[in-house]
Amino acid sequence: MSIWEYANPKKFMQTSAWALPWALAATVLCLSVGLIWGFFFTPDDYKQGATVKIIYLHVPAAMMAINAWVMMLVASLIWIVRRHHVSALAAKAAAPVGLTFTLIALVTGALWGQPMWGTWWAWDPRLTSFLILCLFYMGYIALWSAVEDPDTAADLTGVLCIVGSVFAVLSRYAVNFWNQGLHQGASLSMDAKENVSDVFWIPLVICIAGFILLFVTLVLMRTRTEIRARRVAALLARERLA
Repeated sequence: MSIWEYANPKKFMQTSAWALPWALAATVLCLSVGLIWGFFFTPDDYKQGATVKIIYLHVPAAMMAINAWVMMLVASLIWIVRRHHVSALAAKAAAPVGLTFTLIALVTGALWGQPMWGTWWAWDPRLTSFLILCLFYMGYIALWSAVEDPDTAADLTGVLCIVGSVFAVLSRYAVNFWNQGLHQGASLSMDAKENVSDVFWIPLVICIAGFILLFVTLVLMRTRTEIRARRVAALLARERLA
């Protein structure tokens, strides 16, 4: 079986219809366990107090904001190279979800930063690149809405996605590129010394899994909606020509 079979809208609709209930159930389970465990059954941090629990929303949302753009980049490249409509529609479907994660990360970051840094915002390298990524999300969504021809819109947004990927990378690695700024290093790392304590780490990993599953669930649902909308548009166009 080739992965390109799923570029066929009929095959995608059949497979996603089977996968959606399982993805939704796993999403609810992971988010419920992770958030309840994190917010109600973990202790306050000795330095940050109860504000440390924002980590269970901020870190997963920030990770998925970046990874959603990476997914959009891959889907856009597939469209540009192979002209598979499902990949273009999947990228379009992922954009509002990624934007929502970006806004959650920005808001929770401000709520976390104010008591820790004494300010709601700082022109830190990672924060600035993250804000620019948010603007790219908005521009991507606006460009899809502004161009009537869907194939032209997919081409133009694909190019925009490639350009915006620079800021997705900067959002992830800005702390490593510049040894200055207020933002801390990674909460999860291959280096055990950089990881948060296990008492916070385990529910955080569960929350991250929940956010990943939430992203998959929402993108599958939205892609199915985009495919249906494209079919309806095609039928209406045929009726006008008849």
